[in-house]
Amino acid sequence: MKSIEELWMDHRVALAQLDSPDYLDESIRATITDLSKRLEWSSDTHGPFGKVIDKGSRVVIKPNFVSHRNQGLWGMDPLITHPSLVRAITEAVLQAEPSEIIIGDAPLQSCDFDALMQVTHLKESSDELQARDSRFKGIRDFRRTTCSFVDGVRVASEGLKPEDDFLLFDLADESLLEEVCDISTPFRVTCYDPRLLSERHRKGRHQYLIAKEIIDADVVINLPKLKTHKKAGITCALKNLVGINGNKEYLPHHRVGGLESGGDCYPGKSVMKTALEFALDQQNMATSHISGKLWNEVATNLDRVLRYSGDTLGVEGSHSGNDTVWRTCLDLNRILLYGRRDATLDDKPQRKVLHIVDAIVAGQGNGPLSPQPLLLGSLFAGANAAAVDWAGAELLGYDRTKIPLVRKAFGEFRWPITRFGADDVVVLDSFEPRARTTRQVIHPDGWKDAAMRIE
Repeated sequence: MKSIEELWMDHRVALAQLDSPDYLDESIRATITDLSKRLEWSSDTHGPFGKVIDKGSRVVIKPNFVSHRNQGLWGMDPLITHPSLVRAITEAVLQAEPSEIIIGDAPLQSCDFDALMQVTHLKESSDELQARDSRFKGIRDFRRTTCSFVDGVRVASEGLKPEDDFLLFDLADESLLEEVCDISTPFRVTCYDPRLLSERHRKGRHQYLIAKEIIDADVVINLPKLKTHKKAGITCALKNLVGINGNKEYLPHHRVGGLESGGDCYPGKSVMKTALEFALDQQNMATSHISGKLWNEVATNLDRVLRYSGDTLGVEGSHSGNDTVWRTCLDLNRILLYGRRDATLDDKPQRKVLHIVDAIVAGQGNGPLSPQPLLLGSLFAGANAAAVDWAGAELLGYDRTKIPLVRKAFGEFRWPITRFGADDVVVLDSFEPRARTTRQVIHPDGWKDAAMRIE
């Protein structure tokens, strides 16, 4: 049986090409078997995870369930982890004889979780599996807060789960956010009261609210959807960990102001964008629907003027100069690896984490919420998130050294993501070597400067 440390130190990523970009159950099961054999995860008697999941383990499967609908025109396939992969992994885990399995995620606050379960048919298959196998405990929504929008104003439903269902981790001055924590350029996250965020993230305090099921797990199987991402460049194994956190005010995504004024909300400096940031803050802090609606109208008109002038980046940190969101993502990965049940971090990894990426239909363009389909027809897997994202960034046509989330994951800091370098990553590949580097990919406008140059 492979140990926690042995898996964490594995610098290999196995990548397999399916016969077609269709989500055929038989093809997916065969590919999972192939990947697990190449990574030495499987056993003859206990299936694809027989050498990595101990009998009696508690297992959490963490897909990407970001939303119940694509905000663009392109449907669900490039948006979320496909339900056929979620089902195939669940069935494979059961062969390893765990004591329990749950599937869980914290999607976008405006996601209609019931609608998502219906459109993916996951409720039906989950209910059926629970009825015939008591080890499967169903699908969990990890969110404490959900919301809807009325007249452009966010209307929240708070405290949907008790605080006892979560663990409050404080990385304090060991957080990767500490270096850029400055009262003059405070942290922000879209559509949220900045005062709540400042309570959780300030000098010497950097808190995250993690679903207890994640920390109680012996094994976490991370099932991201490979997509381009407006704020992080890429969403893959590392970024998918945002969904283990229960409340949005624990998740800094950018900092107020442009790059020239010390923030990272947008490139350069802009009086118009400064005004828009102010209007959005007032909207998010509004104490009545009327004032919220008024400030929303102001913000909408300012945004309209910017777009008429040709601006496509807005004020959400949607560009390659975003120096905040990668820090939040890596903090969450550190908690997943080292977090203990008393909400402290050990010096050694505490649980096995496997990453299996859905790139059969990947997402390109304005991900993560409006992705267009990118037909890669592949799955890839590994036991180290940094290595997996190194491979994923290449598949998305990026110069990996220009993606902070990917590059910084190999950094030297307390509670590291890895102890090997990017040059040590080995891709066990079924593609022709040039097939990975000649594909045309649509990148978000703010990340075109990070695209790989094809000679």
